[in-house]
Amino acid sequence: MIQVAVMGHGVVGSGVVEVLENHRDSIAKRAKEEINIKYILDIREFPDSPYAQKFTKNFEDILNDEEVRVVAEVMGGVNPAYDFTKRCLEAGKSVVTSNKELVATKGAELLEIARNNNVNYLFEASVGGGIPIIRPINQCLAANEFVEIAGILNGTTNFILTKMIKDNMSFEDALRMAQQLGYAERKPEADVEGHDACRKIAILASLCYGKHIYPELVHTQGITKITLDDVAYAGAWGGVIKLIGQVMKLDDGRVDISVEPMILSRESQLANVDDVFNGILVRGDATGDVVFYGKGAGKLPTASAVVADIIDCVRNLKTRKFVYWEDGDASLVRPYEESAFPVMIRAKAEDKAAALKKAEELFGNVKAVSRSDEKEGEFAFTTGDIAVTSADAAVAELEKAGVTVLSKIRISDL
Repeated sequence: MIQVAVMGHGVVGSGVVEVLENHRDSIAKRAKEEINIKYILDIREFPDSPYAQKFTKNFEDILNDEEVRVVAEVMGGVNPAYDFTKRCLEAGKSVVTSNKELVATKGAELLEIARNNNVNYLFEASVGGGIPIIRPINQCLAANEFVEIAGILNGTTNFILTKMIKDNMSFEDALRMAQQLGYAERKPEADVEGHDACRKIAILASLCYGKHIYPELVHTQGITKITLDDVAYAGAWGGVIKLIGQVMKLDDGRVDISVEPMILSRESQLANVDDVFNGILVRGDATGDVVFYGKGAGKLPTASAVVADIIDCVRNLKTRKFVYWEDGDASLVRPYEESAFPVMIRAKAEDKAAALKKAEELFGNVKAVSRSDEKEGEFAFTTGDIAVTSADAAVAELEKAGVTVLSKIRISDL
């Protein structure tokens, strides 16, 4: 029998306990060992829990118990999760986690500690919840050079955008609905400002390219400025707006990486990923496009991924799974300002014809986008590929000419 501990008894932690207990027999068959939860760490009291006797508030109970071989860290945040994880690994205990913030900020260091102590640090649940993505990239697709990874990585923002697109609901109303349904936190900034998706694409980039890409190196823009008018013009163009995390390998060895709202053609494989679902596209040089789809969060889907990693650790108590990347720095990432791509500009002017003519002078060949119910004086146009710095300079010149630029949204070729 293998003894394990669960650190954190929130939504995911309680789900991990539930899955381990309710599927005890089938998990034992897959792991080739019976798995028993010896400790559940939490600062709160759970006197009515059927597992009340397993709770402890003292991390040292877990650390100093040599019987505990695998620890699930599902606390969230960096502190004290980082300290607890580090000390468990140094003590020869394998650790599995759903904590995307910790993996994105401390992954290289923790993976090195795991390697030095011949234990495992696994984090399938940190990206995509119950969607298998870390293991397929690391194993099934390992023969590929990864050309690009892009995806809808946050269910909350995707739900909000879906309501805006399909139900003509304002951002504020859609966010309120998401909160009422439990899809969004009371303080939703991590989701709607793009930080959650940023951490996930940073983890995927680090895994695929072997060097740690830190979240602060990722250009990140959320969806709070997206309006129903933006949605309508994107629809008139033939597309939808999605919050996309994307990383591409460049010829010079660097990566181009960002999280931002993008307009996707309705023909894109990601365009019809709606509501709280996630979709992750992995573009390999041998396989071409492979898309992973499913619920990216939730108690049991995420717990399922955590328990799968526990099983993997139990199967490999005396060997390491090769999940690893080295430390990295800013030289790995091309500055966002140097990136080039088409954009859609939405603007307002008294003389639309003159404004479009000016736009053509500044942006090169542009194409007007019209909608049947456009507001007086409002118009939109798309550009060809243009560097971010050039686009920003052109916008500034357009505004000097008396045009009010209302939004600028990237157009994707996914």
